[in-house]
Amino acid sequence: MERKLVVPGEVVVDGEDFLPGENTEKVDGRIVSLRYGLAEEQNSLIKVIPLSGVYAPRRGNVVIGKVENITANGWIVDIGCADNAFLSVAEVPRYVNKDAMEEVFKIGEMLIGKIWSIGKRGVDLSLKSRGLGKIEDGLIFEVNSNKVPRIIGREGSMIKVIKDNTGCDLSVGQNGFVLIKGPSVDAELFAKKAIEFICANSFVSGLTDAVTKWFGENKK
Repeated sequence: MERKLVVPGEVVVDGEDFLPGENTEKVDGRIVSLRYGLAEEQNSLIKVIPLSGVYAPRRGNVVIGKVENITANGWIVDIGCADNAFLSVAEVPRYVNKDAMEEVFKIGEMLIGKIWSIGKRGVDLSLKSRGLGKIEDGLIFEVNSNKVPRIIGREGSMIKVIKDNTGCDLSVGQNGFVLIKGPSVDAELFAKKAIEFICANSFVSGLTDAVTKWFGENKK
């Protein structure tokens, strides 16, 4: 099955051989979409990648956030959803002097973290994985979080196209914040333009080819 644009309530595929995945349900032997987005099939599992809506935190998501406040036990972090997240001192992989919390993170600083728990108290972050921690430099901007799967591409294919054409490293938070680190400001801005092109054309099938063509037409 080729990727196709679907709306809520639309029948994606008809047949008992298919299973409902993310953002779909099975009704009378048919797989029906629950969201506006791109429907795709993998090993008979049908899922819809949403193209609109607000970010809903999920355990295991890597997110980019801004430190909003400091408490006795950690940092309050804005990750762009209804509830702020909390980064506990215990989830920072270094010694933290509780009398000098600002030595680790000051209010207003940005970080990359991973959601390790979602409970009644809210969203809990951890920095105990490779590639997580304070963001020291680079260009950060926000996109619709529903466009993130398209920016990453299948198995990171889109990120590779962007890196190959700009020399920039990308960190894409599931919450829609993107960090670009490149050899120059111009390279970072060029990568940002490519991502804006991806977001504007996220409904196009064969998007990787379209982006490769875009780079061919726009490279200086």
